[in-house]
Amino acid sequence: MPVRFGVVVFPGSNCDHDAYHAAKHVCEQDARFIWHEEESVGDVDVVIVPGGFSYGDYLRSGAIARFSPIMQDVVRFANEGGLVLGICNGFQILCEAGLLPGTLLRNESLRFVSKPATLRVENAETPFTGALQAGQVVTFPVAHGEGRYFAEDDVLDQLETNNQILFRYSTPDGDLTNDANPNGSVRNIGGLINEEGNVCGLMPHPERCVEAMIGGTDGRFLFQSLIEHVEAEHAVA
Repeated sequence: MPVRFGVVVFPGSNCDHDAYHAAKHVCEQDARFIWHEEESVGDVDVVIVPGGFSYGDYLRSGAIARFSPIMQDVVRFANEGGLVLGICNGFQILCEAGLLPGTLLRNESLRFVSKPATLRVENAETPFTGALQAGQVVTFPVAHGEGRYFAEDDVLDQLETNNQILFRYSTPDGDLTNDANPNGSVRNIGGLINEEGNVCGLMPHPERCVEAMIGGTDGRFLFQSLIEHVEAEHAVA
């Protein structure tokens, strides 16, 4: 049975079709769009909250999208153990909705950053990283103006203790340096999960690097991780 992906679409989303294409055409799974005014995510295995500029990023990134009708059900879905992946603006929305700790601030440079970024895998034992290995370095593109992850030290220490940090910006050799950090995120954090392990947010775009013809396939690891996790759960059920 194919894994069922639901891709939320807000006014201003611009990576929804990339996520849909990665799941549906590249990974050959079921996928459908979920309009922001819908009140249920429906019968899906994975919800993707994609990148873009939801509601024009008015107030601050993700602040208005957090109150859209569909997000109430995304929160329910997540609280019941459903898999939720927030990419870029989706990460911002999940933080605004309280599904992930911390917040995303203006880039340290105060400039929009768009370039490939290398990331070191910190935790390969999650539904989002199971096809990867701890210490592996992958390359995902980044494209954001408010991607600087921030949380208070006690929250960061908790993330470290619980092994909730999935990706850190690094050099191609896996070294954590300031130069490798494209936005000034604290502790070079590029992606993390909630304490329960079923909600993931990351600023880089895995859905934009799933085909060699457009520059790389490292993003497939994340989609494959989700597919293998859901298939294993279906097999047990």
